[in-house]
Amino acid sequence: MKVALASNVPGRTTTMSPPSMPGGVVVLTGGVGGAKLALGLSQLLPPGQLTAIVNTGDDFTHLGLHVSPDIDTLLYTLSGRAHAVQGWGRQDESWSFMAALESLGGENWFRLGDGDLALHVLRTARLRAGEPLSRIVASFASQWGLSIRVLPASDERVATTLDCDEGPLSFQDYFVKRRCEPIVRRIEFDGAAESRPAPGVVKAIAAAGAILIAPSNPLLSVAPILAVPGLREALVAASAPVVAVSPLVGGEAVKGPTAVLMRQLGLPSTPRSIATLYDGLIDGLLVDERDASDDLPVPHAVADTLMHTLDDRVRVASAALALARELAAMGAR
Repeated sequence: MKVALASNVPGRTTTMSPPSMPGGVVVLTGGVGGAKLALGLSQLLPPGQLTAIVNTGDDFTHLGLHVSPDIDTLLYTLSGRAHAVQGWGRQDESWSFMAALESLGGENWFRLGDGDLALHVLRTARLRAGEPLSRIVASFASQWGLSIRVLPASDERVATTLDCDEGPLSFQDYFVKRRCEPIVRRIEFDGAAESRPAPGVVKAIAAAGAILIAPSNPLLSVAPILAVPGLREALVAASAPVVAVSPLVGGEAVKGPTAVLMRQLGLPSTPRSIATLYDGLIDGLLVDERDASDDLPVPHAVADTLMHTLDDRVRVASAALALARELAAMGAR
């Protein structure tokens, strides 16, 4: 069923007052696409109404430092520090550390800029001193003046591992070192069974007026979040409608290996497959206009979901919130 949005979702941003959303909005996010949607939501919602639950399956230790790529991408994006073109890393970064490292024969496949390095060094020191990741992330967000709650899905280790034709690879080995070239047969999340949701995660989901799943990779960015015991159950039990934004545009991913991975795992790269991956969790799906189809098992709406500019990000966030409101009015839950 296609849902006709009551509110206008134009091609460009219109002037509008921040919508009231009792209980606030929760977004499950990872990667550049998720950070873009979170930034759009932050422009629409009043301060304190947005909570981001972030994937930590990409986290790893490199050169003795704890790196949290998805959390850092979100922090950089929301604080205006993200690289404007690539979407990850810091704008105006310098590379003196890497140059010195390479002169000593050090590994250079995962590049750490000088400004980026400060975040990893401080986080690692605080983790070793016994602080949980959630508290460290909250302090970084506060230090940069963010009014958004940024919560890791778990304070415990959850590591994405890919079983490939070359054998098992950690996420960063597959994604960065091997540039997503190996063929993936299965994806696992080491440590997930022993993990717990970070403090505040389940409470935020239960209290939310709307829950969004960002256009992040369903298999690599959202699945590790859902693998944390209690998180899937919290979403199913939530009273708020759950709306996913499809990461596909014209059947392909804007960035990253989403479509390729889906095909390797036997899933057509279509919105219907996205809905299938979220079966039992979502009440609605926002689909890009290039993928418009009535062949979907859940209510859906259509919009231009490409997010090149801030106006684009606000437009997509507005469309996702509008669909959530329409579903709530229809009694979707």
